[in-house]
Amino acid sequence: MKRIFKNQILKGLMATSAITPFIAFTSVMAQEQKVENNKGAETIVVTARRRQEALKDVPIAVSSFNASKLEATGAPDITILQQVSPNTTMQAARGTNSTLIAFIRGVGQQDPLWGFEPGVGLYVDDVYVARPQGAVLDIFDISRIEVLRGPQGSLYGRNTIGGAVKYVTKKLGSTPTGKARLSVGAYGQLDAVVSGSVPLSDTFRVGGAFASYARDGFGKNITTGQDHYNKAVTAGRLSAEWTPNDKLFFRLAYDKTIDDSLPKHGHREAAGSGLTTGQPVLSDIYDTDAGITGPNKVENEGISFTAEYNLNSNLTLKYIGAERKGNSDTVIDFDTSQVAALDVPAYYKDDTKSHELQALFTGKRVNGVVGIYYLDGYASGAFDTIVGLINTTIATSGRVGTKSQAIYGDFSFNITDSLSASIGGRYTKDERTGTVYRQNFTGLRSPLFGNSAAIPGLMRSNYTNSRDFSEFTPRFSLSYKITPEITTYAAYSKGFKSGGFDMRGDAVLTPNTVNGYNPEYVTSTEAGLKGSLLDGRANFSAAIFNADYTGQQITRQEPTVSGSIASFVDNAGSSTIKGFELEGNVILFAGLSASFGYGFTDAKFNEYLTKNAAGTVINNAATAVFQNTPKNNGNLTLNYSRTLGDGSKIAANVGASYRSPYHMFEAVNPALDQNDAYTLVDAGISWTSSASHVKVSLTGRNLTDERYKVGGYYFPGATFGNVVNSFYGAPKTWTGTIQYSF
Repeated sequence: MKRIFKNQILKGLMATSAITPFIAFTSVMAQEQKVENNKGAETIVVTARRRQEALKDVPIAVSSFNASKLEATGAPDITILQQVSPNTTMQAARGTNSTLIAFIRGVGQQDPLWGFEPGVGLYVDDVYVARPQGAVLDIFDISRIEVLRGPQGSLYGRNTIGGAVKYVTKKLGSTPTGKARLSVGAYGQLDAVVSGSVPLSDTFRVGGAFASYARDGFGKNITTGQDHYNKAVTAGRLSAEWTPNDKLFFRLAYDKTIDDSLPKHGHREAAGSGLTTGQPVLSDIYDTDAGITGPNKVENEGISFTAEYNLNSNLTLKYIGAERKGNSDTVIDFDTSQVAALDVPAYYKDDTKSHELQALFTGKRVNGVVGIYYLDGYASGAFDTIVGLINTTIATSGRVGTKSQAIYGDFSFNITDSLSASIGGRYTKDERTGTVYRQNFTGLRSPLFGNSAAIPGLMRSNYTNSRDFSEFTPRFSLSYKITPEITTYAAYSKGFKSGGFDMRGDAVLTPNTVNGYNPEYVTSTEAGLKGSLLDGRANFSAAIFNADYTGQQITRQEPTVSGSIASFVDNAGSSTIKGFELEGNVILFAGLSASFGYGFTDAKFNEYLTKNAAGTVINNAATAVFQNTPKNNGNLTLNYSRTLGDGSKIAANVGASYRSPYHMFEAVNPALDQNDAYTLVDAGISWTSSASHVKVSLTGRNLTDERYKVGGYYFPGATFGNVVNSFYGAPKTWTGTIQYSF
């Protein structure tokens, strides 16, 4: 029955796509302003290029989701973007609860080790979040979340090669406001969120929000008795805004998140061997029988200061200064057994300071922004790789310091009333200093994690090195208004991510690791069509793209001459990525609308260099695959709303999101890969009182109880206990919420 239901949903999605191929969801990376015309359609004004523009005039592939849209789906955190934004992957990393894995158009980063920079940039109120730890942000007290696809750098703080995600919180109002929300749901869910703001004078306002999220696990650790896949998160924000006159604006904001969720170890997909011989494959995919215990806590906090000065109607100066810190303690039981066949306790720390100064110009024919950006930060950590069969622990620790300086700018020119062009560029200089220590110890755990009796052995790495990387990355676009309601554009952009040092680097097995790895680059071309149809009742946005990806930084495990396995980061690949994106919505009749999105990605390696045990370099491009990049993905949602006779409102939605099969790593692995396509079905219904003070809602997610993989580990063989583990997305859940606003 479940399969029949899913197939019907897929048929409906395909039928709708065939009937309305040009009706795309008006999603934009910017603040939305909606103006109703006499037909009830919406004209959306955006600030994707740091100024107000109509969506159809912006030559960028962007998506935006406001708080009400996300709230209606019961979205728990920013991983919801995977279901609603084309060609986007957003997941909690394997073995963690709050580390973010993000890919856009095939470009991203799965390895969340300290010192690596993500391919997709995450911003909280224009402040760059440099580390993926703790970046699975819960959705509360927000204005919107935005997705910008393709290389970035000429408009925003830190350059990124895959795209950017902006998490934008609410600004404070001029009147006292407050909101309290309580949610209960499946698996013992109990969430509470309170927020509010109050003006202390005509020019000064303060506000804050606090959130607590608690949920039992989807499964159990049958060894320790702990919940598995549970949630225990507290978060808060405080802010103050001062507007002394109509030319000045100041904002000071602080946020902190604490994740005390229990360890997540994964589900064994193959029987054990070596020390784990006899270890079974558990029937419940959410259960584990891992034995390692220890601290599992993630803390993140940040403070930012924003100042704006409107010199005149044409020129505005803006400064953004921030500091963000993070601490993580975690334990991962790779072998998922009571014995220490392959256990990894670890901790991470980071501290990043950034400063950004912008000048924004708005004129009749010329508009633009120029900025300078500076980042000074470090990321450090340590972990033990405990290999119980040979009574050996490999201790690893290190630190990467980064100083980045950049100047950027982007200007658009209205050549005629119909034709416009934009030109932008960024010069970036990154200075990296890496310190790596790696040593063998006899015993289970090293002195780094409390075993002072461990016997020191072979020193594998112990070095400090520095490298500088610099690059100029341009961007060009040309857009033309075919009609007042339809715009087409073509764009070219280049992205750059600097090199660095591998914190797992083993100078014994791979001596060149002390020299670090080189930058990677994405050169992208894109063409799009945007606008509205049917007298404004339908809006659309479509794009085709082609990207050349060179110098890909890939984490690989390879055999060596000595018979060992070397894990290292290398510029191993180059590839071509092609694709198509379509988003749209249409007002079917009063109260009923439909929205959908579709993404297609064809990503192929041109070169994927590896070495065999003899040290011979070979090109495996013919068999290598992209990770976390399904070829097809799509979503379809029906939204209904109605005002009742007493003035209250009801709203309902039902949606489906589809993803075709995808791979976990660059090598095909049927034991770990998501081999089947799957569809997630979500629905929600709400009632809002006539005065809008009270809102009651019920939402359900993954209503067909689909089982799908989001990550995995693969260390086969007796030495490591035959690690073939998968991590799964959430099962069917429901949430009931009551909210009071004033």
